[in-house]
Amino acid sequence: MKIYINFDDKNQVAISTKEKLIAECLKLDITVIEDIGSSDIIISIGGDGTFLKTSRIADGKPIIGINTGTLGYLTEIKPENIKEALKDLVNGDYYVENRMMLEGEIIKTDGELIEIPEALNEIAISKNTFGVVRFDAIINGKLINSYTADGILVCTPTGSTAYNLSCGGPIVDPTAHIITLTPIAPHTVINRSIILADDSVVEIKITELRENTTSYALYDGKPIEVFSGDIIRIRKSKKITKIIKLEKRSFIDNIRENIS
Repeated sequence: MKIYINFDDKNQVAISTKEKLIAECLKLDITVIEDIGSSDIIISIGGDGTFLKTSRIADGKPIIGINTGTLGYLTEIKPENIKEALKDLVNGDYYVENRMMLEGEIIKTDGELIEIPEALNEIAISKNTFGVVRFDAIINGKLINSYTADGILVCTPTGSTAYNLSCGGPIVDPTAHIITLTPIAPHTVINRSIILADDSVVEIKITELRENTTSYALYDGKPIEVFSGDIIRIRKSKKITKIIKLEKRSFIDNIRENIS
């Protein structure tokens, strides 16, 4: 078995965990390679942020995470359980969950297109510290609502337990096939999340930015600045993230243990 390791190189615990992982791989005749394209499995070492970065470079390869961060909702393995986890991987004692991703583009007023890379959790429109953003939410070409808010989240089922949860959005089974729209601190009567079919095309048109307000389209937290008149078009990506699971734990088990 060939594995590729992606790790948080700014976290000393992640660095030492990588060294431990490599040592255990040598004992089990697992090859650690530098070419991600030739790997059988990708191991992400860090927190959920590192896992999200790994999902963008995985290109369909199955991923498993070792948690050296805080909550670690997406990561499966604790550092002290590396040896047992590797044995399970070698023996094929695991299953894979397919998770949908989002992608999109920013359409500038002059017609220029700026690609938004794939996101496992969400693509968000958010502002800086000052002011508010005014924008239209358009679904499949039809206006659903105009908002004055701090922003809006367009999230996958996997992302329902991330920023979406903090904004009062619903908790969704991560293997479901839906898209959730959740406004961020809206100044409007309609302030609830909206659940859409996964083949929906979402467009967020920035209609006004107040003085000293800047706004961004963020794919899993990575920002691209947007301006008044820009349209952020978001849809389900053709790419998926394959997440390795070692234990037959249900969605309800995860909710009870990680969120309640």
